[in-house]
Amino acid sequence: MKLKKLLTVTGLGLAATLLAACSSSNDSTADSSASSEASAEKTKIYLGTNASPKPFNYEDEDGNLTGYEFEVVKAVFEGLDQYELEYEVTEWSSVFAGLDSDRYQLAVNNISYTDERAEKYLYSVPTASNPLSMIVPKNSDITGLDDIGGKSTEVVQGTTTATQLEKYNEENPDNTTTINYTRDSIQAILNRLNDEQHDYKLFEGIVAQTIADDQGLDNLKVIDLPADTRPLIYIIFADGQEELRDQVNERLKELEADGTLAELSEKFLGGNYVPSADELVAPN
Repeated sequence: MKLKKLLTVTGLGLAATLLAACSSSNDSTADSSASSEASAEKTKIYLGTNASPKPFNYEDEDGNLTGYEFEVVKAVFEGLDQYELEYEVTEWSSVFAGLDSDRYQLAVNNISYTDERAEKYLYSVPTASNPLSMIVPKNSDITGLDDIGGKSTEVVQGTTTATQLEKYNEENPDNTTTINYTRDSIQAILNRLNDEQHDYKLFEGIVAQTIADDQGLDNLKVIDLPADTRPLIYIIFADGQEELRDQVNERLKELEADGTLAELSEKFLGGNYVPSADELVAPN
């Protein structure tokens, strides 16, 4: 399996490439031709990601993409030799635009299930659970979902938590929570929460705690919510990629059975957040 990042070749890079090509020996040319021929036998597919949130997807100090989800994808395609996988880091909205245009055949980005997404995209079996938590300033009197009436928060429109809070307001018209929509990153949202510009944030506890630790946000605390608020996360695929989805699902089940997913979860997430074998069912 080959894993590449999509790169733009500059004029300088192109000149260097041509110079290197002119100075290559006949043997290296032959090797290159053989390599190209072998590569041509593989089906090239493209993965889109926003490289966030850490620890699920992020770029390390050397600019290399890593994290739990990305390493899971790498492990999956190590067993699917018929494919050559490339990836591209892009904006959040462009991940879905790329799937819509078939620029990307699959995507990872801590993506949970929604009915709206399931109408457009194919879902893998779940790759991890990500406990939902309430993040609040340390002096807050909020202890859970029953306390958010009259309080304010920030959400990105169209996300799972936005839908959950909108539903809360529909069900509690006399005690609504103030929803402020933003396009900012979760890092920016938690920074403002740390400064007490809002009252709480409903988000995945693993991610929130990682961001708070990395950014020194020492005025935040994470409140665990009941287990039934535990969202699952998935790899998603462009419409028409049923065969690829099925092959990936088989590999994910193999990786769960041999302990690879648990090992990666312990390494990147700090615990075993892998769904059980009977939970490895695709939602569509």
